[in-house]
Amino acid sequence: MTIAARKTAAIRTRWRGDLSFLKPSMWLPLVLMMTLLGLLWQWGAREMPYLLPPLGDVGTTLVEDSGYFLRNAWVTLQEALGGLVLGGLSAFVIGVLVSEFTLARRAIMPVAVVLNVTPLVAIAPALVVAFGFGAAPKLIVTGLICFFPVLINTSVGLRAVPLPVLQVYRTVHASRLETLWYLRIPSALPYLFAALRIVFPLSVVGAVVAELSAAGSAEGLGTAISLASSMNRLSAVYAAIAMLAVLGSLLLLSVTLLERRLLHWHETQSAGK
Repeated sequence: MTIAARKTAAIRTRWRGDLSFLKPSMWLPLVLMMTLLGLLWQWGAREMPYLLPPLGDVGTTLVEDSGYFLRNAWVTLQEALGGLVLGGLSAFVIGVLVSEFTLARRAIMPVAVVLNVTPLVAIAPALVVAFGFGAAPKLIVTGLICFFPVLINTSVGLRAVPLPVLQVYRTVHASRLETLWYLRIPSALPYLFAALRIVFPLSVVGAVVAELSAAGSAEGLGTAISLASSMNRLSAVYAAIAMLAVLGSLLLLSVTLLERRLLHWHETQSAGK
């Protein structure tokens, strides 16, 4: 086969992969599931109107107050991304430390476990007292929620290097920094992205928890839910929840696409095709 024929075959294969979502086997199960859930929702709204509003009312609220919900969604997204960066980067740095130094692991990991099991809702008011009514308490709460999964996966991934490969690096007298940069971090990327698939949507949850528990919140979808609930506007509550679901889905989609691009060489990506 000539080089041109190989390139043509590769392009055709890539196009088939890009258009695979058009196959009924790809989209029909989701359509059926969403239809079933919609029917169940409508039945629940008819039988329990105090719990579920009709989907039409939720859609009408979203359309009529779209500017209000988009503005609050933007605030929540900023808090989620800020907390994600704060918690994710600090967890990655600490994960490198605990994977490289035994004393650091023995000192830090017990504290991290205690922090992980501490109800963050309980400490949110104390953060407001310490840092005021601005964005800082919300970023800290969101960062703490995102911290532990990234820390655990980073520390495990950095140490999950195949021993034969590690011995090769030791044979050529690679420094600790070279081993970390060229071997341990690339080997840890699948673990890190597994954590990111969790914490990207979780950051939205953290932002809402911070808005609901930290006093002084003036904007955000969590505040919108609280206000709508106090005024018994059930359709507005679920409209805000729908916006949160969209935000979480978009964040999960973004990290999934990034993972496929950066880890196309890894066996987990080839297995999913």
